[in-house]
Amino acid sequence: MKPTATVTPGPERLGEQPGRYWHRLDDGRLQCDLCPRFCRLREGQRGLCFVRARRDDAIVLTTYGRSSGFCIDPVEKKPLYHFLPGSAVLSFGTAGCNLACKFCQNWDISKARDFDRLQERALPDAIARAAVETGSRSVAFTYNDPIIFLEYAVDTAIACHASGIRTIAVSNGYICPEPRADFFAQIDAVNIDLKAFDDDFYRKICGAHLAPVLETLEYLAHETRSWLEITNLVIPGENDTDDAFDRMTRWIAAQLGADVPLHFSAFHPAWKMADHPPTPLDTLRRAREIARANGLHHVYLGNVHDVDGNATHCPACGETVIGRDGYRVTAWAVDEGAAGGACAHCGASIAGVFDARPGDWNARWRRVHPGH
Repeated sequence: MKPTATVTPGPERLGEQPGRYWHRLDDGRLQCDLCPRFCRLREGQRGLCFVRARRDDAIVLTTYGRSSGFCIDPVEKKPLYHFLPGSAVLSFGTAGCNLACKFCQNWDISKARDFDRLQERALPDAIARAAVETGSRSVAFTYNDPIIFLEYAVDTAIACHASGIRTIAVSNGYICPEPRADFFAQIDAVNIDLKAFDDDFYRKICGAHLAPVLETLEYLAHETRSWLEITNLVIPGENDTDDAFDRMTRWIAAQLGADVPLHFSAFHPAWKMADHPPTPLDTLRRAREIARANGLHHVYLGNVHDVDGNATHCPACGETVIGRDGYRVTAWAVDEGAAGGACAHCGASIAGVFDARPGDWNARWRRVHPGH
């Protein structure tokens, strides 16, 4: 049974809050400038994300302080393998999404149009307190895309940082330049879901475009201090060819760098693509081989049990520096340092954020909540 977090609401400022990043058009509509979808709204209308709406001649966020639920997770579940490994993270999301992916694995949250799902209510200070009380090292904005609740996420991140808690965003990266700078300035670690390396895939299956996502990845890699990892959900018959893996991983190595971790994750039939088969393990292993041949140092397999595919190997000597079995850290040979980590076997640099030898996240949570 998953441990959950109880978050006590703060003062009543829940629900609608003024939204940022919009302007008025000549025809009277208001254009949302948060993401490249640029929804144009008349009074009473909502954007495709469903949570940003036009009210009283302004655009508002309708889910401020309202969540679809909270959970204590291992940070490896985000997935983040090079950011405080073995630590606990307080995860939460709201409802809605600015993409329309037919394969969405969290469709009951991201596609929600029923605000009765938003049962947990908490303001930013309350979330920061809950993270401290549960022994969580970070708070993750996840389950649905945090870009669409930017105002809530930014305020929560500020409150978390004031309490010594770091922040994580699990995102599709579909955001415009100005809000992108606002949002990621408050984020310590990011996992971007790169759906495919093909604009036709984005257009036909996600209702979006690839270019803004690539721009976000380059921005994160070169213009922020946020730790970056990437996930690619491999869907049989859609984005699983050797050519697709080759083009994507060559671009990552050339434009982002060899040390950016990449997670190839197995697809399980869901939402409007329930007729597709699960991803074969051999396909994921082939993708990993191609990525490593193209120079990427840290390539992982997700949603499957594969001990070697979850281990971190030193790019210099090849020894295992972090062993994993599922979400559990089983081996540790990283010497922590100010600039990341170093291989305990040969001293070569290991990219990441390592500030302590990891323990067991679940055991630590149980010490905070004895009897559970």
